[in-house]
Amino acid sequence: MRINDCFRRPVTGVPGRLITLLNRVSHDHNATFTLTGSTTQCLNMASYNYLGFAQSIGPCADAVEDSIRKNGLSMCASRTEGGTSELHVRVEELIARFIGKESAMLFSMGFGTNASIFSPLVSKGCLIISDELNHTSIRFGSRLSGAVIKMFKHNDIEDLERLLRFEIAQGQPRTHRPWKKILVVVEGLYSMEGTMCNLPALVALKKRYKFYLFVDEAHSIGALGPTGRGVCDYFGVPPSEVDVLMGTLTKSFGATGGYVAGPKEWITKLRLHNAGSIYEESMSPVVVQQIWTSLRCIMGDEGGEDGQERLQRLAFNSRYLRLGLKRLGFIVYGHDDSPIIPLLLYNPAKMPAFSHEMLRRKIAVVIVGYPATPLVQSRYLARFDYSF
Repeated sequence: MRINDCFRRPVTGVPGRLITLLNRVSHDHNATFTLTGSTTQCLNMASYNYLGFAQSIGPCADAVEDSIRKNGLSMCASRTEGGTSELHVRVEELIARFIGKESAMLFSMGFGTNASIFSPLVSKGCLIISDELNHTSIRFGSRLSGAVIKMFKHNDIEDLERLLRFEIAQGQPRTHRPWKKILVVVEGLYSMEGTMCNLPALVALKKRYKFYLFVDEAHSIGALGPTGRGVCDYFGVPPSEVDVLMGTLTKSFGATGGYVAGPKEWITKLRLHNAGSIYEESMSPVVVQQIWTSLRCIMGDEGGEDGQERLQRLAFNSRYLRLGLKRLGFIVYGHDDSPIIPLLLYNPAKMPAFSHEMLRRKIAVVIVGYPATPLVQSRYLARFDYSF
């Protein structure tokens, strides 16, 4: 109860450089809260709005407003029988071109993307080898697939190879038949660690052991690499070396939903057998317009060099903040180029103290504890996410 006032603080407005917090008080030791009617404007260090496209001004906001004024409700009505408009198809083609894959598919929810796509890709008799720190959506979707699931230590290529050799030699439980398919699942950028997957080493291992590779780029797409194309762009690895590239459109693109990109036959199978695409509502055309404009800005098709400037500013500010925290003596996790900067607090009592001190200085941060981080390791942290 003592730390409740640090979580779920109500905010209003858009997640720009500054964010407006609604002030609240508690008279029953944080069991309930009452809004005071006043607000506090804080420096926003708690948002995934990496490139600033979620703001209410700029090329994306203007394009969305224009589309609503021109088309109105007809945008929502101009859909085919399957719930997909021509704009949806064009955005899927643009995403595939941006990622460097044959085909791509849109989903209306990021969590639902991972929760529903594993079942068509793997099934009983298949093996999923997952990084131990993968997101909950990956764990949930993996369980639904019916495949056997094994974990390897976070970013430990030697442990992954050891597990691969053992599983290939032993085969399926009881029968010891060869696995129908082995799928290794990792994240491009881990949201609680600020670490990146070792993609070059994974690709080298893939060539040796012939498994399929799935990379979740929810936090890396649009935020890493010289052109914002994620970990493949950052490490200089051709996207063709990764079988499936998944990502969300809620962070760098300022929209909602997710996508999956891969070989055309894989995406076609997903369209036909994926429960998420069959039963869920299709993405709102207004949101699709936001994705279309932000993608074209990053690619340089709209706004000239604006997208490239945003990427360079994000990269510079991420390194600058991380270096500054290290010089102050803080223990900071993650890769030097990661826009996610976890600052280790360790002591649970420091979490509310740190949050309150930041709020007093008008800085909005996220503090994270169990179950988002392991309890036994006492890895309580404050996570800085640079907002444009």
